[in-house]
Amino acid sequence: AAMPKAEGKKMAMICTRTADMPKYFSEIIDNGCSHIFLEKPGAPTVGELEEMSAKAKASNVGVFMGFNKNVTKYVVKGLEALKKVEGQPGKSFTLVHHNAYKVDELGECFERNAEGLLKNMAIHELALLVTFFGATVDTLKSVTADTTYSSFQTLTGPSSGKPFSDFSKIGFTIETTSGHTLTVKADRCGGEMPGGAMADGAMMYSAVDAGGVVHERAIMPDDALNAVVAERAAANPAWMPYFHLQHDDYITLKERCCAAILAGAEPEGIATLQIGIDTLKLAETLKPMLEKQLL
Repeated sequence: AAMPKAEGKKMAMICTRTADMPKYFSEIIDNGCSHIFLEKPGAPTVGELEEMSAKAKASNVGVFMGFNKNVTKYVVKGLEALKKVEGQPGKSFTLVHHNAYKVDELGECFERNAEGLLKNMAIHELALLVTFFGATVDTLKSVTADTTYSSFQTLTGPSSGKPFSDFSKIGFTIETTSGHTLTVKADRCGGEMPGGAMADGAMMYSAVDAGGVVHERAIMPDDALNAVVAERAAANPAWMPYFHLQHDDYITLKERCCAAILAGAEPEGIATLQIGIDTLKLAETLKPMLEKQLL
């Protein structure tokens, strides 16, 4: 049956495969929704996301991007620590993101997330660099791949039988024209935590270094969240660990969006569609630069 026309203040949520997002976005606007909560990355390409932005502006539809790490505790703690070392030499900020795929699951992962790791898993970290450090394609001074850490593979998708090439893990450091030194490490199969311990499942952390000293390393999950995640995992053992890990942050995002709509205001800490466009541009720019250094 056809979806009834939306009336008044109505927010639709798009949490689909990336390839389907532009179609649903257009249909939702045509249906009369006043706002859209759009999951990352929003579209397969920058061009498509820019077209979506133009249609939303022409239709006066507000769009919120689902970058949950804007409100995540370990990121907030890292950013607060960074302010305390302002002006110190050798200052840098690091973001690490681990998924919990097994090696024999990577072919399915590559196929299902065919847009690639930078536009999928690591898009959250790139959005943070854009939002809080102004790291856009116009402010890149240098990009250096971590050739020891990184891995680029071509694997067969189990459903299609077609080859898919992507990073199974990637590490790189960006220097910006404004003087920021920013490192991102993303690993589909988890890996080593600070201090040499091995990560068991999904894990993320931020780190602040200055003057050769680590001033902050905020890890997610912390002890309190570990207990919550363990309880949720016991109830739903088949779910990917990051579903349990990031559940509350997504609730925070959606509550802020709904409250802002009702108040006629802009929600605190929520990425705009322009942030999404700049982030996707950064991903598309970084991919060939990193491949060139690694292959």
